[in-house]
Amino acid sequence: MTVEETQVAVAVAAEVVEVEEPVKECEKAVVEESESKPTTVEKSTSYKEESNYLSDLKEFEKKALVELKSKLEEAILGNNIFKKDEPKKVEEKVKAVADVEEKKEEKTEAAVKTTEETEAAVKAEETEAAVKKTEETEPAVKKAEETEAVVKAEETEAVVKAEETEAVVKAEETEAVVKTECAEKTEEGEKAPELAEKKEELAVPVCEEEAKPESSEVVDTDISLWGVPLFPAKGSEGTDVVLLKFLRAREFKVNEAFEMLKKTLQWRKESKIDSILVEEICSDLSSAAYLNGVDREGHPVCYNIFGVFDNEELYQKTFGNEEKRGQFLRWRVQLMEKSIQKLELRPGGATSLLQINDLKNSPGPIKKELRVATKQAVGLLQDNYPELVAKNIFINVPFWYYALNALLSPFLTQRTKSKFVVARPAKVTETLLKYIPAEEIPVQYGGFKRENDTEFFSSEDGSVSELTLKAGSTQTIEIDVAEVDNSTLVWDVSVLGWEVNYKEEFVPSDEGSYTIIVQKKKKIGATEGPIRNTFRSNEPGKVVLTIENTSSKKKRVLYRHKSNKCF
Repeated sequence: MTVEETQVAVAVAAEVVEVEEPVKECEKAVVEESESKPTTVEKSTSYKEESNYLSDLKEFEKKALVELKSKLEEAILGNNIFKKDEPKKVEEKVKAVADVEEKKEEKTEAAVKTTEETEAAVKAEETEAAVKKTEETEPAVKKAEETEAVVKAEETEAVVKAEETEAVVKAEETEAVVKTECAEKTEEGEKAPELAEKKEELAVPVCEEEAKPESSEVVDTDISLWGVPLFPAKGSEGTDVVLLKFLRAREFKVNEAFEMLKKTLQWRKESKIDSILVEEICSDLSSAAYLNGVDREGHPVCYNIFGVFDNEELYQKTFGNEEKRGQFLRWRVQLMEKSIQKLELRPGGATSLLQINDLKNSPGPIKKELRVATKQAVGLLQDNYPELVAKNIFINVPFWYYALNALLSPFLTQRTKSKFVVARPAKVTETLLKYIPAEEIPVQYGGFKRENDTEFFSSEDGSVSELTLKAGSTQTIEIDVAEVDNSTLVWDVSVLGWEVNYKEEFVPSDEGSYTIIVQKKKKIGATEGPIRNTFRSNEPGKVVLTIENTSSKKKRVLYRHKSNKCF
C-alpha cells in the first residue's frame, strides 16, 4: 500500500461511476439510430495537459516564472546552486593539519607544565632563603616580604604566559586567525617560520596565502536537468517547461519552488542520477513496471504491476532487507529516468507521463516491507520529479482500498485529486479507453496491442471502429473480401463486458456457393479478452461477425481489420 495509493480512492471514486444524463424523448430516436452505426473511435477531450506556452499563462504565473528565472541565474553566476562541500583531498589535508596542531598543543601543554614546576621550585628556594634571612635579622623581614611579592608576580607572569601560549595554539587551528598569527610573529620568534613551513607543506594558506576570492571561481553555466539547460541566458525552449513544473508543484510560490529545485539538483549530484541509465539494477523486476505505448495525447504510458509481488520468492528478493530495498528505490528512479527520455520537454510537447497502477493480486497493506519501500519511492518521486505524471490511473482496485483511502481524502489538494482515477475490475477497459486508444491498450486490459505483433504493426495499420449494441439486440460486422489471390484477411474484435453470443462466417458473393463457418456460435463470458482471427478465401465475398446481446445492458463493440498480401 503506497502513499499515493492511500491518497486516492475517495477523492476520485466518483470518476469510476458513469452517470448518464437523461435523454429527451425528441432526441431518443436519433440517439438509438446513431448507436447502431459503426463509428471511428474519437479522442477524449476531457484529458488535457496544462499549457507551457508563455501566452497561455496567467499574469501571476508569468511573474512567478520571471522571478524564478532571475533567482536561478543569480544563483548559478554566484556558484550557489550546490552546497559548498570541500573536495576530498582538501578534507584530508585539513585533517592532517588538525593532527599536527593537536600534537603541538600536547607539546605546549607539557612545556607549560614543566615551566610551572620550575617556577614553583624557584619560588620554594627563594621563600626558604627569605625565611632564613628573616630569622637572622629583623630588618630582613621587609626584604623577605618584597621577595615574596616578586615571586608572586613572576608566578602570575608565568600563568599569563602559559595562557597566551595556549591561545596562540588554539588560534592556529582555524584559518580565521591566520592574520593574527602574522601580527604576533615578532613575539613568537622562531615559531612563526616553523609554522609557515609546516602549513606550506600541507597546502593550507598562511598569512598572505589566503583563499582565492569567489570572483575567481569557475562559473558552471552548463547545469541542466533532464537534458534541459537551466541557465536562462542560454535561451532553451525547455527551460520554462522545467521551471513551470517546480512552480506548479509549489502553487507558484517562488522561494519554495527555488528551494525544491536546488534540493533536486543536490540529490541528483550526490546520488549520481545522471549515470543511472547505464546501470544494471534489479533485472528481475522487468515485469513489475514497464513502458508500453502512448495515450491519446502522445504521453508515454507506464504500467506498474503490484500483483507480481504476490510471489514470495520475488518479494523477499526485492524487499528482504534494507540493502535490497535500496536497490528497489534506485531501480524505480531509473525507470522514471527512462520514461523522461521519451518526453518532449518543450511547449506543445508531451511533457508528462500517464501512470497505470494495476492492483490485481496486490499483497495489500499487510506486507510492511512493500508498504515502506513504496512509500519511500513515492517520496523520492514527489520531491524530485514534480508534475511529470499527468494522470495516475488505478485499476482492478479491491474493496479494502476504498475503506483505507476514505480517511485521507480531506487532506488532498484539488490539484492532486484531479490527477487520480480509480477503476473497479469491471470498468478497467472502459476507463482506459478514455485516455488510451484501443490499439495501444495491451490485450490483457481489453485492448488490441500484442507483443511482437506481426499483423498490425502500427496504430495506422487498421483503424479501430466502434458500435453500440443495444440490450437484447443482434448486430453484424461485415468485412469485404475483394482481393482473392495471395491475401489473407485478419481482424480483431472486442466487446466490453462481453456476455454475448458470437459467431464468424464467410458468405460468398456467388449465391450458388456455400457459406463457410469460420467460428461456430458460442457464449463468451465477461472475462474474455479480445478475439483475433484470420481467413483466406479463393473467391470474393465477405466475412460476417455476428454478435447477439442477451443481457439487459447495452454493449460497446470495438473492431478493426486489414488484408495482408502473401508473397
